[in-house]
Amino acid sequence: KDLKLRIPKVPSPCAELAIQKKTMALKRIKKELQDLGTNPPENCSAGPMNPSDFFKWQATIMGPSDSPYQDGVFFLEITFPQDYPFKPPKIKFQTKIYHCNVNDKGGICLDILKDNWSPALTISKVLLSICSLLTDPNPDDPLVPEIAKLYKENRKKHDKTAQEWTTKYAR
Repeated sequence: KDLKLRIPKVPSPCAELAIQKKTMALKRIKKELQDLGTNPPENCSAGPMNPSDFFKWQATIMGPSDSPYQDGVFFLEITFPQDYPFKPPKIKFQTKIYHCNVNDKGGICLDILKDNWSPALTISKVLLSICSLLTDPNPDDPLVPEIAKLYKENRKKHDKTAQEWTTKYAR
């Protein structure tokens, strides 16, 4: 009779590393969620969309009172990578917004979400940065050049359009 040697499958070192990274990411994400609960950033909230998936969150930002987005409620989708916090989360607006640093697909042009990301940053700090972007857009690094141009050349008209969009889409 043939004797078959059964060798248990052992995850490869790469698979093992991926599991470790995901476990580290999950631990960090849960800690940030806990911190958000005890010390939420002003005018912001965030948490998992589904209690069984901590890697996908929804955030809410209230339009800052000193901006054309005042009285608006803006929803954002946050997707954490498996190797968070070593890679930045992907964040996009779900609510339409008239802003030179946010495109029509909700993509956000914010340096800390790209090249200036640091593992020391938290979702709380990122949400505060997005709030700051609503108050102080960066027309010199726009995702939507036409809106940036209007912001620079006719601020009053820009703000009126931003207020109209806020009324139409964020209330």
